Amino acid sequence: MATITGSPHRQPTPIQRGAPRGAPYDRMRPGMITAMTNTARDSIRRRILDGDTLFGAWADLASPLATEITGRAGYDWLIADLEHGAPTEADLLAVLLAAEASGAAAFVRPQSGERLRIGRALDLGAAGIMVPRLDTAAQAAEAVTFLRYPPDGVRGVALRTRGARLGTVGHDEVGTLNAGIVGIVQVESPSAVREADAIAAIDGVDVLFVGPADLSHSLGIPGQFGNATYLAALDTVLAACRRHGKAPGILLYDHASFGPHLDRGFRFVGVGSEGSFVAEGAKAALEVARAAARQL
Repeated sequence: MATITGSPHRQPTPIQRGAPRGAPYDRMRPGMITAMTNTARDSIRRRILDGDTLFGAWADLASPLATEITGRAGYDWLIADLEHGAPTEADLLAVLLAAEASGAAAFVRPQSGERLRIGRALDLGAAGIMVPRLDTAAQAAEAVTFLRYPPDGVRGVALRTRGARLGTVGHDEVGTLNAGIVGIVQVESPSAVREADAIAAIDGVDVLFVGPADLSHSLGIPGQFGNATYLAALDTVLAACRRHGKAPGILLYDHASFGPHLDRGFRFVGVGSEGSFVAEGAKAALEVARAAARQL
């Protein structure tokens, strides 16, 4: 199988603080955007498996402008959310183009892990797929085959799609496409936690991504993110990722939780969604305006 492997012994790179990754846009020249988006797409899997700390967000508003604005803030990756977000498959191409224009790697969470849904997202140009609602290693292993062309998988071959570089990649070169696709498996149930080690051992599963809401509800402790049972589940996932050289991921909305989860070892971190950013920004601006009015 033509894949990129990561070393389970490599230490995660230090978190870069200071100038945001998006800073080069201040000095952008004509023609730079193509090179930058290609770099983001082509390097993201290597960065994941090298242990880099990568920050992303959910593209959940079906608004290409919102997606591009979010990406230009400096995020490493964005996920078009077709499971719970506003985007439909009809919106997907525009959202992917917007994410790539911003310099972020563009992923998709389809409605389910069906082969045709995964294949459509990849054909439209997704750099990787987040597969929701998988409970077993067997399900994860099957999903990975949907990400890659034969002989490495069972993805349908159509080489004039965006995902195949619009006909610029020949039949004998599809291994290069296979090697770049990022496989993200969500851990959202007690069964998935129990099988975390077996899931992490699968070649082609690059990220084990905890869904805190679903996992806490499945454990019978809804929203209790400080509960010992929930934290033990996180530690099980983290240990599996360390053992097999995979990236542990999680979605966080509470800003105060960023530091503790990074300290715990999470390296593929969602820090909110377009919707949450709009809500937080709108509320914060109004609170400042009302406070100013009270001083009059």
